[in-house]
Amino acid sequence: MTGILYGVGVGPGDPELMTLKAVRLIKENDIIALPGAEPKKTAAYQIAAGAVPELADKQLISIYMPMTNDKEEQRKWHQKGAEIVEAYLKEGKNVVYLTLGDPTVYSTFTYIQRIVEERGFQTQLISAVPSFCAAAARANMPLSIWNENIHIFPAMHNLKEDMPETGTCVLMKSGSKLKQVKEIIKKSGRDAVMVENCGMQKEQVYLHVDEIPDTAGYYSLIIAKEAERK
Repeated sequence: MTGILYGVGVGPGDPELMTLKAVRLIKENDIIALPGAEPKKTAAYQIAAGAVPELADKQLISIYMPMTNDKEEQRKWHQKGAEIVEAYLKEGKNVVYLTLGDPTVYSTFTYIQRIVEERGFQTQLISAVPSFCAAAARANMPLSIWNENIHIFPAMHNLKEDMPETGTCVLMKSGSKLKQVKEIIKKSGRDAVMVENCGMQKEQVYLHVDEIPDTAGYYSLIIAKEAERK
C-alpha cells in the first residue's frame, strides 16, 4: 500500500481560521511538506503552528518553489518536489502538504499534485477559508449580494485588460503592480478595499482605492465593488 498525498489549506493567515480537518490531519501524520527552502520560515508553517503546536515535532520536508516566470526552471523544481514526496508515498507514508489559503486557488500544490497523480499515487484536497472571503470579512463587507457576479483575477497577469462592467472583482497577486491596478480600478468606476497580510501580524486594511499605496507585499488582495446603481 502506498501513502496518500494531502494538499491541506491552512487558510489566509489567522490560525483560528484553520479547519478541524486540517488540524486533525497534521496531528495524525508524521510527514509534513512545506513550500519553501526553510520549512519553519514559511507562512504556511507559521500559521499552522499557531493552531497545532505538535507541528514542531513532525518531520518537515522542504518543497522549494522559486518565484520565477521561467517555465523550464519551474518544471525542474516541480519534478524535484514530486520526487521528494513520492519517496515517502512509496514507503506507505502519508504526506501532508501545507499550503497558504485554499489548495484549489492559485496553489503551488497543484503542480506537485498533477505529477504525483500521473505516476499513479493517490491525492486528496482539503479545503480551507480562501483569502478573498477572509479579506471581505476583515473589511466587514459582503463579496456579493443577490445576483451579483464575482470575478477573480491574478492581477499581475491581467494588467492590460479592462475589468468587467458588472460584478465584484477580486484582484489577487497585485502587490508589486498596485499603481497600474489602481488605474484600472478607477477606470472601471469602482472603489476598492485592500487587505495586506490578512490575519497575519503585519496586517493592513485600506478601505478606499485612494488609500491604497503604490507598492505592497505579496500577500495583498483587492476587492473592487461595482458602484451602486441609483
